Amino acid sequence: MESATRTDLTNGKIHHVNDKTSKPFKIFVGYDPQEDMAYEVCRYSILKRASIPVEVIPIKQSELRNNGLYWRERGKLESTEFSFSRFLTPHLGNYDGWAMFVDCDFLYLSDIKELRDLIDDNYAIMCVQHDYAPKETTKMDGAVQTVYPRKNWSSMVLYNCGHPKNKVLTPDVVNSQTGAYLHRFMWLDDHEIGSIPFVWNFLVGHNKVVDDDPSTLPKAIHYTLGGPWFENWKNCEFADLWVNEMEECQKEMKRKTE
Repeated sequence: MESATRTDLTNGKIHHVNDKTSKPFKIFVGYDPQEDMAYEVCRYSILKRASIPVEVIPIKQSELRNNGLYWRERGKLESTEFSFSRFLTPHLGNYDGWAMFVDCDFLYLSDIKELRDLIDDNYAIMCVQHDYAPKETTKMDGAVQTVYPRKNWSSMVLYNCGHPKNKVLTPDVVNSQTGAYLHRFMWLDDHEIGSIPFVWNFLVGHNKVVDDDPSTLPKAIHYTLGGPWFENWKNCEFADLWVNEMEECQKEMKRKTE
């Protein structure tokens, strides 16, 4: 059996494997200029462990604006540039097949194939259905922390882009609808939202690893309050894993430029 081959971890998008017949699984990652390294590390952690073809695509607000896909003004409670642009994922996926959106403050510890294999075509979307009400009033580098139903559900979503209900998510709707409508998935009925194990969106400071229970070990760590790339969070839980991945990522990026 041929081993998987990786190409251009830092510049190229597609991670080639021996299965040449399958289309790359599209992963849209929220991008914010203030968290550039977080994006690079998230991307690197996905590509490094993937055993299927994947295409990692940053959702950059500046590019969306230039392309006429995003025009809403940024609200005071939007902690990142992708607070609303994330919901363009089905449109960016051409309303075809499955694609994933994920915040840039994730670190993947497992093969994305394991997550893709959980896909169930009966659902319009699939996500970790957290019951999360943070006590902190600020996060990241001082951004206001907000509490609302289904908080963090939208931070990592598998979208069935071809599902009829998701065709509602046109650029017009994404640019005009309320945060409640979008982040609570109010264009869907509850039975159209599938559930994913919490270890794929393991919230630092909220979810816990249970001793002698491997099912609680994180497969994707979400530094939702802030990661080690922020001064206030450089000593957070699992900071060492992110820093180690960052150092690997930087070495790879340097090697590619030499």
